[in-house]
Amino acid sequence: MLGTAAPILQLHTFLSFPHNNKWSTKSPLKYKKVEVFSSVSSNTQTITEQVSSIPGNLSGKAKTKERVFLLDVNPICYKGSSPSLHSFAHWISLFFSEVSLNHPVIAVLDGEGGHEHRKQILPSYKAHRLKYLRRIYTSKGFEQLSIGRSLKPVIDFLKECNVPVLKLEGQEADDVIATLANQVLDRGKRVVIASPDKDFKQLISEDVQLVQPVPELERWSFYTLKHYIAQYSCDPQSDLSLRCIIGDEVDGVPGIQNLVSGFGRKTALKLIKKHGSLENLLNAAAVRTVGKQYVQEALTKYTFELRRNYQVLSLRRDIDLHFKEEWLSQRETTNDSVSLANLNNLLRGS
Repeated sequence: MLGTAAPILQLHTFLSFPHNNKWSTKSPLKYKKVEVFSSVSSNTQTITEQVSSIPGNLSGKAKTKERVFLLDVNPICYKGSSPSLHSFAHWISLFFSEVSLNHPVIAVLDGEGGHEHRKQILPSYKAHRLKYLRRIYTSKGFEQLSIGRSLKPVIDFLKECNVPVLKLEGQEADDVIATLANQVLDRGKRVVIASPDKDFKQLISEDVQLVQPVPELERWSFYTLKHYIAQYSCDPQSDLSLRCIIGDEVDGVPGIQNLVSGFGRKTALKLIKKHGSLENLLNAAAVRTVGKQYVQEALTKYTFELRRNYQVLSLRRDIDLHFKEEWLSQRETTNDSVSLANLNNLLRGS
């Protein structure tokens, strides 16, 4: 009789910024070593997220390029699927004091109706996320504020901290950030996208990094091209095709493994690495056998669903917006401490 294999402990080493309550425009001089253990069962296959908290961990010419941070605001205004301005205050404090410092930051929020285009294609898209409404007491009793008004403290805070804020009606923040990233790259800068959203992995390159909030470690961590290749053993250009197959549970995009038993991440990764893209894979499956019977049947039966996922998950990079050169200036940080204190006082009184 075979027993259950004991979990294998994998050791991941990170360099973590020491926490303190002081705001500084200078990078911390000392780092402390943090060892994080994750349990990985020997009879399951997982791809371990690899992250690094070392800002600017690049080599060669990239070191000479100035970094511009693109901040995806909406996700850090949530704790799980519930709206939380306390979450925003926590993560923005760490972001300013330990990550962006005085580098340029451009903040982007979802515009009104920004999700509607994708919802028309896939009604389940972000359907689980609670609307950002806030209840206040008035002479008529409790009333709910609109989304725009409930995020007003966030927008006011960012402006006080000399961060330009973009919120384009009818546009999702992801598409605006993807467009901004191209415009910043065209100006010879490096881009760092601050967001937990996996959609942005399709943009990773030598000059585009991610920095992600990691609740388990209570800090932001950088995720680069090097980390992506180590994790997936393929180019980030394949990321979109891979996610179309495996889906995105967080955004309500169903993967093929929900429809076909055995068609998981490992199979999807193998197929995408071989064929290069989802479209190439589907075209090949239409005329010849590309894998085992269950794989072949899944690709031909669910061609429409896979192409629909591509439409939903693909980021637009052609949003009509006027880029202002002043957005590339170093951020003045003198207001940070007072503005954060005012925000925390507001939250304590709410």
